[in-house]
Amino acid sequence: MIREQRSRNKLENYYHKYIEEGIIDPNVHPWVAESWQKSKMHNVDTKTMPLGVSLSSEALKEHQEHHKNAISYLEELTKEIHEFFQMYNLSLLLSDSDCYVLKSYSLPFYQKTPGEIEGVRVGVADIGTSSISIVHEHKTPFLLFGPEMWIEECQQGDACSAPVIVNGELQYILTLVSVDQEMLPHNAVVSLMLTMKYAMEKHLSASLRIKAEEAILDATPFAVYHVMPGGEIAYANKLGLSRLEGIGGKHVNEHPINLNDVVLNYRHTPIYKGFNGVPSYNKEVTWITQAKTYEDITTVVPLERDSDQTVNSVVAVSMPIEDLRTLVAHAAGYTARYNLASMVGEGSTFATTKDKAARIARNHNHILLQGESGTGKQRMAHGIHQASSRAAGPLISVRCGDLAPELLEQELFGVSTSAEISHPGKLELANGGTLFMDEIEKLPMTLTASLAKALTTQKMHRIGETVERPIDVRIISACDSDLKRLTERGAFDHQLYEIISKSVIRVPSLRSRREDIPQLAKHIVCELAAQHQIEEKVILPETAEVLKDYDWPGNIKQLQGVIEYAFFNTKSNEIRPEDINLMGDIKPDNSWKEDKDVFVKAWQAAGGNVSRLANLLSVSRVTLYRYLKKYGLEKS
Repeated sequence: MIREQRSRNKLENYYHKYIEEGIIDPNVHPWVAESWQKSKMHNVDTKTMPLGVSLSSEALKEHQEHHKNAISYLEELTKEIHEFFQMYNLSLLLSDSDCYVLKSYSLPFYQKTPGEIEGVRVGVADIGTSSISIVHEHKTPFLLFGPEMWIEECQQGDACSAPVIVNGELQYILTLVSVDQEMLPHNAVVSLMLTMKYAMEKHLSASLRIKAEEAILDATPFAVYHVMPGGEIAYANKLGLSRLEGIGGKHVNEHPINLNDVVLNYRHTPIYKGFNGVPSYNKEVTWITQAKTYEDITTVVPLERDSDQTVNSVVAVSMPIEDLRTLVAHAAGYTARYNLASMVGEGSTFATTKDKAARIARNHNHILLQGESGTGKQRMAHGIHQASSRAAGPLISVRCGDLAPELLEQELFGVSTSAEISHPGKLELANGGTLFMDEIEKLPMTLTASLAKALTTQKMHRIGETVERPIDVRIISACDSDLKRLTERGAFDHQLYEIISKSVIRVPSLRSRREDIPQLAKHIVCELAAQHQIEEKVILPETAEVLKDYDWPGNIKQLQGVIEYAFFNTKSNEIRPEDINLMGDIKPDNSWKEDKDVFVKAWQAAGGNVSRLANLLSVSRVTLYRYLKKYGLEKS
């Protein structure tokens, strides 16, 4: 608050009237009067400044380090006008929002040296009325005349304090004390104080904004650079610095990294062209360095001077193509949907298998999953990926039996269709993560040698290209039959088998872990209820026994179908034995007699076993033989 000059004699009379008689003159400023009353209530001595509550030397050092931005800024701000402070007998003090003195600048503060005053608390309860205590209370600049000070030894000079407010909160209090009022009028002191206050607020606000912006830039998956005309890097975010260090760029004796020194083709990059005013947006760029050749998607924005539109620097934002593919892979859902904990089963057989999977997940070997169709090999592959060090990377899947050999080759290795168009394959998309190859036994022999070479050298090239590209991928393959026997018979490549079978996990059939069937069935019901937002249903104990007694030739996949059929076709909230149709979604009627597709599904559900199918359809074996012959199916 800017105040007019007051008569010092009158102010002295007001002060002594209150100290000696306890009477507040009506002419005393209300804030001063309020502060005097608080000072008296706290029994603060009126003669000399007490140095009561203060920080230890270690605590003060830590406190000053925490506030070094403000301290150093004010130090730089006052450095050039230090002689001005001495000429006019000015003292400058910086306090924090709790009234602890952080730093004393220029002349001693009320006869207290920096060593005495720094770390001392100077609130109203400590030294009574002061410009600091009033500003702390009212959060506005205030000029306090000497005779209004509570402590008499401080009444020789006027004090002006101002709050430093950042983002709406009091951060610091600045204080100027002028001992010689005749040499420097009080309005000059106020003007100087307000100038310092606003300058410091601007600086601290900008520092906070820059700190937030740097945090945002460091958190982005892009490398960000601010480049000067000579190629010097004025700024790089965390990823940018990491990439520069990876190609040999280092700060030497405080000199910035220069792209001319580390990028061999710098003069042919969009950054160099940017200084001619040519922007680039999402352009595929090759960066050639001594250590490695990079491919990036890069955007370059020239920054022009306002005066003459001359480009004085450029901003470059780039993302390594391999990082972009990983990002796209996650966005496209190439992540694990299951973890090992979601694989239900507490029986000894399956518990042993799951424990082995958890152990193997932590090493770096390729993995072969073997087991009958429907045993849950795909879910286990998801769980292993999730439990591995590659969990943050993509999980890409390919079914080897779904495509013709030439299409499967392109699917795995990628393909270049022209000089401008080239597509990555799943080996590249899985970089840093896992490639799950289902039905690996159906991989054409024409591809096995190429895949073995790629996994051994960790390099590959797309079909139609000669450019070698690095890959870092773990293979989890799955096979319904015994892959080792197929290899021994020459039906599968021996070299590839040795590579992908460093760790082998045999996933047990459902009939070998019957004790897990009730728990599995309950888990399937819970998943269905959550997925479709339907109330859960209870599988009765006698129903669970029916499920346990069946051989499940289709394993968990077949159990899933049977439970789904019962879940959606049972009106009550209990699944009874009569609700179970072991043929899954095939209705137990006579349609199989006229519809071959229905009969084939029933035949598959029975695992190709005539006796089991006869029980399912409630007919004799003789009748079934007739229909097997009719539909051209083998009997067992």
